[in-house]
Amino acid sequence: MARITKNKKLALEKLEPGKVYTLKEAASLVKDITFTKFDASVDVDIRLGVDPRKANQMVRGVVTLPHGTGKEVKVLALVTPEKEAEAKEAGADFVGLDEYIEKIKGGWTDVDVVITMPPVMGKVGALGRVLGPRGLMPNPKSGTVTMEVGKAIKEVKAGKIDFKVDKYGIVHTSVGKVSFDADAIHENVKEFVNTINKLKPAAAKGTYIKSIYLSSTMSAGIQVEPKSIAD
Repeated sequence: MARITKNKKLALEKLEPGKVYTLKEAASLVKDITFTKFDASVDVDIRLGVDPRKANQMVRGVVTLPHGTGKEVKVLALVTPEKEAEAKEAGADFVGLDEYIEKIKGGWTDVDVVITMPPVMGKVGALGRVLGPRGLMPNPKSGTVTMEVGKAIKEVKAGKIDFKVDKYGIVHTSVGKVSFDADAIHENVKEFVNTINKLKPAAAKGTYIKSIYLSSTMSAGIQVEPKSIAD
């Protein structure tokens, strides 16, 4: 039988079995039950009443969290020479085109976001087999294929995230770090859930948001009452 550590025991004592918490309570509690030695991520999992296998029930979008994610986002800008200065000034970590396309074809994907321009999508499209499975393929719907390269890079660096419901009907994303104060976690989750609500497909029937869980890296999940998001 696995031994329960002292910290895990303390964390479990703070959680009431079967209780559904308000978002404000959960935002504070997730900090109290996290004992990692590093600054753990705070994650939210939302189960939706949709069938992702049907195109008219797909939920996908972007959101800019008011307090960012707390994560240093590495951005690759695949742009033409005249856009390189704009990309570098906006804070892109890697800037170029052909040399990076060749690196990616060789298996290099040490970035979090790839931003590019419509005129070079012919070249970038060939990278789908490498970038697609890693969720890195640029997409106009997520704002990562644009002529406003500098603006897109700044938004991503500031906390803009791209999300999509998975095949199980769950949307998962990081909404901050445990080092954030509870109010910042609360406001980030609220912004994310409100965005999910705005994207409700017309074809979705019954309860749209079935459950919400807040957790940190290696912590237990805290169930959140969806109606408390409006508080």
